[in-house]
Amino acid sequence: MPGSSARRLLLSSLFLLALSPAAARARDALAEYRLDPVHTRVMFAISHAGFSRALGTVSGSTGTLTFDPDDWTRAKVDVRVPVGRADLGDADWNKATLAKSLLDAEGHPEARFVSTRVEPVDATHARVHGDLTLRGVTHEVVLDVVLNAAKRHPMPPFRRTVGFSATTMLSRADFGITAWKSVIGDEVELRIEAEATYDGKADADAPATDTLPSPSPPPEPTP
Repeated sequence: MPGSSARRLLLSSLFLLALSPAAARARDALAEYRLDPVHTRVMFAISHAGFSRALGTVSGSTGTLTFDPDDWTRAKVDVRVPVGRADLGDADWNKATLAKSLLDAEGHPEARFVSTRVEPVDATHARVHGDLTLRGVTHEVVLDVVLNAAKRHPMPPFRRTVGFSATTMLSRADFGITAWKSVIGDEVELRIEAEATYDGKADADAPATDTLPSPSPPPEPTP
């Protein structure tokens, strides 16, 4: 019957299209996101002579992320952290921390993390292995990562955005930072909060709702 022949021809055409190189490239393409330096921050905590844990933050990180929430194993991360922007809340502490004997921000103004592989744990958790270069020394570290949200941002220009939280522990001695052992502990706790934005054009028709459960935002403050 003519109708059956037309349907078979249509199905055959669709099948061939799905097998075409262009379609394969589309399936294999990963969305590339650019780190938002305003909404990305690295926090570090380290023992201060056993009395407390000194807290500091670094803002302004930049980098790229290729990511498919349905296949974490294909994700790649390349991030640069401006060490010179480390802030412990006190000018003298900042100066001492950035000096040559510790972070040596003048000689090594950036730390860099480049992922090497990703181990998915479940739909929203993964362990990201990678090489961290700090103060000219490179060591493998593992980040425990949580995917907080992957959605269109609710504010203009409505870019597709992903948000992550990550933690890890470092030994500062591994990176040649050994000064002031009697005052500064060796173990460094890192906590990272990161947002990254899709470089391409967002889908204007896509709903601006979470793809993951998340709490409601706090109410707007009263002027």
